[in-house]
Amino acid sequence: MPSWSEILKDVDQYSNAGLELDKKRKEFFNNIYAITGRNIIAYYSGWLRRPDAPHISIEDQDKNAFMTAVYKLDKRRGLDLILHTPGGDIAATESIVAYLKGLFKGDIRAFIPQISMSAGTMMSMACKEIIMGEQSSLGPIDPQMGGIACQAVIDEFMKATEEIKINPASLGLWQTIISKYHPTFLTACENAISWSAQLAEQWLKEVNPDIDITRVKDVFLNHHNSYSHSRHISKQGCKDAGLNVTDLEDMPELQDAVLSLHHCYMITFDKFPISKIVENQMGGCYVQNYSVNN
Repeated sequence: MPSWSEILKDVDQYSNAGLELDKKRKEFFNNIYAITGRNIIAYYSGWLRRPDAPHISIEDQDKNAFMTAVYKLDKRRGLDLILHTPGGDIAATESIVAYLKGLFKGDIRAFIPQISMSAGTMMSMACKEIIMGEQSSLGPIDPQMGGIACQAVIDEFMKATEEIKINPASLGLWQTIISKYHPTFLTACENAISWSAQLAEQWLKEVNPDIDITRVKDVFLNHHNSYSHSRHISKQGCKDAGLNVTDLEDMPELQDAVLSLHHCYMITFDKFPISKIVENQMGGCYVQNYSVNN
């Protein structure tokens, strides 16, 4: 299968690059389907190319995209979900997972060609199997609000409480720092952490009742261990945490087809103002564009 540079070189020979990329994606979808015999939905965000573009994250609008993608699929064939996303809204993720698991009776595998972070990691955890390569990463599922890690907010508040007890003169400094939070912010952060933990535990136990959920939470939900919400957790790290991970390298033909499809999406985001693409092997496709003036 062609590499990223080979696909780009080939596409650039044509005046209509978009049409050629469409053809190549269709070719690689067909290759994957010929190997697996399973339905395929690729859920791709262009956040690496344009992190400030609208609609790059998982959101409620994505339900319409998935409704388009599942149309006319033979649900008895299961689903391979190819994910590339920075994550997003927990409520939207919960709704999408429930929708897909209901349609495909839980027969869903997640493929991670490169990165599936945050709520995208949670979506992967809901699948019966996660297929990753050496280049693949999942991320912590500790929630954020307004770009701030919820656990960090709670830790900072607890630190302030302890320091003020020891040194009351520090009250003024901590008042300046803590005053930036609105009155219900701490409670909202606590609720978001509990929600993420509850969903992760529920979904993981549905696909693997014997999983050591404490070990998974230590890696993916404990801010004291991950340090940053943007931390990339490797294939081996995911295995060590207890997730049901399969090596993409063990299936060379499938690896080639999946990664070539991935390269097509990355080139598409480079060339066109697109925030998100959700597409199936039958050509059903939802595309979210954005204005170049944004």
